[in-house]
Amino acid sequence: MRLATYRHDGRTRTGLVAGDTITPVRGDLLALLPELAPGFTPEPAGEPVPLPEVRLLAPFAPPTVRDFVAFEEHVEGVRKSVDGRGGVPDAWYDAPAFYFTNPYAVVGPYDDVPVPPGCRAFDFELEVAAVIGRAGRDLTPERAREHIAGYLIMNDWSARDLQSREMRVNLGPAKGKDSATTLGPWLVTADELAERRDGDGFLRLALTAAVNGEEVGRDLLSNMSWPFEDLVAYASRGTWVRPGDVLGSGTCGNGGCLAELWGRRGRPDPPPLEPGDVVELTVEGIGSVRNTVVEGVRPAPVPKARPRPRHRP
Repeated sequence: MRLATYRHDGRTRTGLVAGDTITPVRGDLLALLPELAPGFTPEPAGEPVPLPEVRLLAPFAPPTVRDFVAFEEHVEGVRKSVDGRGGVPDAWYDAPAFYFTNPYAVVGPYDDVPVPPGCRAFDFELEVAAVIGRAGRDLTPERAREHIAGYLIMNDWSARDLQSREMRVNLGPAKGKDSATTLGPWLVTADELAERRDGDGFLRLALTAAVNGEEVGRDLLSNMSWPFEDLVAYASRGTWVRPGDVLGSGTCGNGGCLAELWGRRGRPDPPPLEPGDVVELTVEGIGSVRNTVVEGVRPAPVPKARPRPRHRP
């Protein structure tokens, strides 16, 4: 089952996608997530509409977005690009690391994406994200599978020059990852992808990335070093995951982003994204998202740190 949020005839609705049509259903997608068990079908609330006649929006507004880094090949390449060091940190192998990114920055599958203020090295990142459907905490990987409602495509847009500078403070990415995250084009329920698992339990889905119609990356989702169940279990350790939480796989390898290619080639080839560039990401069994990069705003100046005395009360 594929569920989307869309705009049609001045109304924003949730719909069930089947072939080239979308049928409105009762309720919004976020509220439906806990109900998405095998055999459940949302109640129709109108007649089917041709997909080309609607504007697909981000499926829902997630309460939290965690972004993992589960592809070893990506770490090798992008680390060289961002901080000049090769290889993979030993600590990466210990646990599936993640950071929290900005839920207010979510954009739809076909929205324009402005260049972040002050950015001169804009990049995309091809990911798949799991969406939590049932609340839980301290989950085992075996139990975690029951808490995944479905999957969607995620593009973790990145300002590489801002990211490289700010990560020297050792707090992780902030403004380098703060401007936009594409989610879409719809939520594909977990049961629909169950037969795509390989013998180790990983989802074997082909992923491709293209810029202006030219393919720049291709990988398999099953090259993740942890399956999504492990990511959910780790995220729930000592805390809650709740319906609507988004957990990104991290960027795939073999050209899942430009920075990986820059690190491997030792030069910005292909060049950073510019206004007018069209980025299309496709995941087998899910669909495609396509965003056009547009001009951003100039950054409002913020002064550097001022020298201060260290008086004590």
